Amino acid sequence: QVRVVESGGGLVQAGGSLKLSCAASGSTFSISVMGWYRQAPRKQRELVAAISSGGITNYADSVKGRFTISRDNAANTVYLQMNSLKPEDTAVYYCNAVIHGLSYWGQGTQVTVSS
Repeated sequence: QVRVVESGGGLVQAGGSLKLSCAASGSTFSISVMGWYRQAPRKQRELVAAISSGGITNYADSVKGRFTISRDNAANTVYLQMNSLKPEDTAVYYCNAVIHGLSYWGQGTQVTVSS
């Protein structure tokens, strides 16, 4: 059984910063990829950023240069540092962990950016 738990969401003004954290626990041996996705109202869930166990990162074009993903493999934890936030970043942010080809999701954390 794998549990994925996010934290760190909240309300921030445009131009501000937030840092999200996500910890995976349980049968977490060999987590290959950890990532952050987001879903805004009436929109599809989209990839924000992902990082492999070797540290290779991938970002959505809309967040490049503003968001940074990092990972602590020993702690099975992934972080998302979000700077220069915009109102269009408002969404529920979900953490994802891929283990032996299976995808595990957290419950999501709300990020709201006011203009």
